[in-house]
Amino acid sequence: MQDDLLFNRPLVEKYDRPGPRYTSYPTAPQFHAAFAEDDYRAAAERSNRVAAPKPLSVYVHIPFCKSLCYYCACNKIITHNTDRAAEYLAWLKHEVQTQGALFDETRRMTQLHLGGGTPTYLSNTQLGELMRSLDEAFHFAPVEEREFSLEVDPRTVTPEQIHELHDLGFNRLSFGVQDFDPDVQQAVNRVQSEEQVVSLVQAARDAGFESISVDLIYGLPLQTVASFDTTLDKIIALRPDRIAAYSYAHLPELFKAQRLIRPEDMPPPERKMELLELTIRRLTGAGYVYIGMDHFALPEDELSLARENGTLQRNFQGYSTHADCDMIGLGITSIGKVGDSYSQNVKETAQYQHRLEAGRLPVMRGYRLNDDDRLRRDVINALMCHGRIDFADIEAKHDIVFRDYFADALAELAEMQRDELIDIRDEAIEVLPTGRLMMRNVAMAFDAYLKPNEGRFSRTV
Repeated sequence: MQDDLLFNRPLVEKYDRPGPRYTSYPTAPQFHAAFAEDDYRAAAERSNRVAAPKPLSVYVHIPFCKSLCYYCACNKIITHNTDRAAEYLAWLKHEVQTQGALFDETRRMTQLHLGGGTPTYLSNTQLGELMRSLDEAFHFAPVEEREFSLEVDPRTVTPEQIHELHDLGFNRLSFGVQDFDPDVQQAVNRVQSEEQVVSLVQAARDAGFESISVDLIYGLPLQTVASFDTTLDKIIALRPDRIAAYSYAHLPELFKAQRLIRPEDMPPPERKMELLELTIRRLTGAGYVYIGMDHFALPEDELSLARENGTLQRNFQGYSTHADCDMIGLGITSIGKVGDSYSQNVKETAQYQHRLEAGRLPVMRGYRLNDDDRLRRDVINALMCHGRIDFADIEAKHDIVFRDYFADALAELAEMQRDELIDIRDEAIEVLPTGRLMMRNVAMAFDAYLKPNEGRFSRTV
């Protein structure tokens, strides 16, 4: 796709407003404390009883980091005391066992993702303990059916350790690069050399990892078009299978770490637009396919192929090629999706330990979907994954007349149709090339909960 069709700056600026990322619908602000442990257990039991129980996906949150990245808005614990991680791992394995007992042993885990924090804060020996515990509790699928990934801070591992991670069963890696420019790295307190990243990417290829992803962030302090263009040169030369280019949301009033960034170092708003345009132009020009949101992939990558053949999925871990799974969240703050419910664990390690000590699950809040939620979730997923809503498919599944049920949403989308972001036809809504960056805006028209919570979200572009 030509980048000039994808990026139209006046329209991007017009529709750049706060909005959800739609890794779930309803989104996390709708979760509530009335959804408790008994609701989660009931959801797990219902998921076992359906005619064809879904495979299992597991997300594990490792919150520890040895140093503070000033831009970071994740839930993390900054410490050099590795005993804390060992204690956390012991309780994490306890939760693994407790959760595993809820799901039928005939079901298999096809997806695993370790996020953080810094998952590689744990030693490879500790990660091996965790993997054995997960396999015993959730029963790993055959190797050829697995998508097991973890996030890697290049400052925390050696090429030899990368080979060990593959031996532990991981087949996908995501390297946090953000930016190669030394001044930008100093400004956000994340200094790592290009040589480190290059050697680790080569080690991952040598070890046989099926997919290598690199994370970038645009809009960081001291970034310029010229400096980020140099970073993109180096990333393109590395040729990772996937690239995630995230927009930095500077919210120092919400995230204490961001107050350590000097205000005078922040780029002006128009710079972010220039950096986004540059990123799209450079990556698509280098042959990467724009998947959606912040994600790009090589044409032969599974994500690109799934987008072409209509099998692309979206969940709390982002875009995926695997069939829809019941997702189990482990560790503090983790979010799960089991059956027709969402759940989230407690946020503090003390609460986490206390609940597990008492023989309880650490579920803090959640949500059970109603019929309208399930309908709107299907509509929003169709948009976010396929850029198209086929009215007949939705009508047959949910027994509605699409144009009657969503009359208000269609009226709200009229302006986007006039701006040629979407095409509303008799049988479908299709996102046009210029509208693909604004998919979140299109989805917002179908969100029944959005208006009271709009200010809680990052900007859509």
